[in-house]
Amino acid sequence: MATIDLVDTRRVETRLLEQFVAVAAEGSVTRAAERLWAAQSTVSAGIASLERSLGVRLFDRSGRRTVLTAAGEDLLPHARAVLDALDRMRDLATVDDADLRGRVRLGIFTSMDVVDLTGVLRRFRQRHPLVAVELMTSPTGTTGLVHDLVAGRLDLAYTGLPAVPPGITVEPLREMPFRVFVASDHPLAGRTSVGLAELAGEPFIDTAHGFGNRIILDAALDRLGIRRRIVAEMNDMPAVVRFATAGLGVGVVPDSGVQHDGAVLELEDDVAPLRIGLAMRTDPEPNRATRALARDVVAARRAV
Repeated sequence: MATIDLVDTRRVETRLLEQFVAVAAEGSVTRAAERLWAAQSTVSAGIASLERSLGVRLFDRSGRRTVLTAAGEDLLPHARAVLDALDRMRDLATVDDADLRGRVRLGIFTSMDVVDLTGVLRRFRQRHPLVAVELMTSPTGTTGLVHDLVAGRLDLAYTGLPAVPPGITVEPLREMPFRVFVASDHPLAGRTSVGLAELAGEPFIDTAHGFGNRIILDAALDRLGIRRRIVAEMNDMPAVVRFATAGLGVGVVPDSGVQHDGAVLELEDDVAPLRIGLAMRTDPEPNRATRALARDVVAARRAV
């Protein structure tokens, strides 16, 4: 009986560490509970239990944010290391890929197809039913996704950044050239191409700061000494195309193939295309489930 009690206690402690790491990552008990598929009261009680066990307060709860205390900051890396070690042990104990288990957190774009992800996930679930795949997005686009990857909140993430931080490896998935999108009745609609300087006086629709395409275009405009007026910022590129072709401004974004009723022009300036890839951390080494999903996503990449 003592042995059973010991195993149960260890299991509870692991769960409490998962709750601790999740609350620290999300800055909110509510969001952590959603991420863990648990009741908010369960996570709150778990944090309180862990604090009693350790004899320190892990979080300051004031307002809407749940912020780590100094003790919490010190203990967080150790909690992550314990969970990583347990994942690694389970990974090493898995002999056959069919027995893969665990969780893979994949950061994706909100409404742009990079690969046939639904097909990839459907086939992956059929082969690996014990692996839970969680899809997450970021309001700051690819910058936010890569930041979450570096912080350990994601295992894989789409990225369109021109450069990524050290410790991140990227497999190319898709390349999209920048084009100019306008309404069908816009004065430029009859043209085949246009330069950025000629667009300087136009109202622009663009994605928000942090998106890879915005970073690339802003850098190109800075090099050319062009200032522009942005009248609307969207959280995805297809929305930019839809609003621009509806006549609310011009959109200079990578051509993702989204359907529209406007006109599209080639961009005359030398602007690097948006290169979208699948990013993964190299340290700690990803578990087998993460590597398996990464292989499937990369295998599904499509040419444009």
